[in-house]
Amino acid sequence: MIEVKDLYKSFDNHPVLKDINATFETGKVNMIIGQSGSGKTVMLKCIVGLHSPDSGQILYDGRDLLGMSKKEVNALHKEQGMLFQGSALFDSMTVLENVLFPLTMFSKEGKKSQLKRAIECIERVNLKGSENLYPSEISGGMQKRVAIARAISLKPKYLFCDEPNSGLDPKTSLVIDDLIQNITREYEMTTVVNTHDMNSVMGIGDHIIFIHKGRKDWEGTKEGIFTSSNENLNKFVFASNLFKDVKDVHLNNMEG
Repeated sequence: MIEVKDLYKSFDNHPVLKDINATFETGKVNMIIGQSGSGKTVMLKCIVGLHSPDSGQILYDGRDLLGMSKKEVNALHKEQGMLFQGSALFDSMTVLENVLFPLTMFSKEGKKSQLKRAIECIERVNLKGSENLYPSEISGGMQKRVAIARAISLKPKYLFCDEPNSGLDPKTSLVIDDLIQNITREYEMTTVVNTHDMNSVMGIGDHIIFIHKGRKDWEGTKEGIFTSSNENLNKFVFASNLFKDVKDVHLNNMEG
């Protein structure tokens, strides 16, 4: 579990995050949603440790990130898995070498054990047979799966995903969503996803936090979105006619 308490962050005296309080639950896909510029990406970077907040607490199972020594922070990084927006694979490395990279950097296991773990992760994301291919030789969806394999190679307790479906077609997005959800359950991880993809939110979002102009404006489940009276949330979620129709069907079913 990750807890965020009284979080503030500003840049050049311009407040970006204001008094954020949130809980991200273990074994669930926790999602941060909001418009571009709302502060959700800054929030994710603060939680991971890429930005230093002005004040507040970020607790990893009770351990305050902001009070950790450099050694403790380095140990925490080994418990974190990261899925970046652009996959961030090394172009000069094969699929296998990309997945092996964090293992060679941080694992104390021998080379044989590292290789076994890397292959296990590649097979887990259904890419068996792609070990010797380079990123340029595989599709965007396959690149995302390689990035997921790399992110889980060290068996992290916490998984962070920044716009995991960016640039993917709807069918491939579903594959990535299912993989994130299944891995979260399988490894009992605390997964935090930063996204604007409402199909993803409605598909796999267990716990959702809506950020509006730097503040947490709403928190709840995907089912709760349909019955929420929060005007800002409704404008963001139901901007498209597709989700207006989905909401109408959902409410009619509830009344029925």
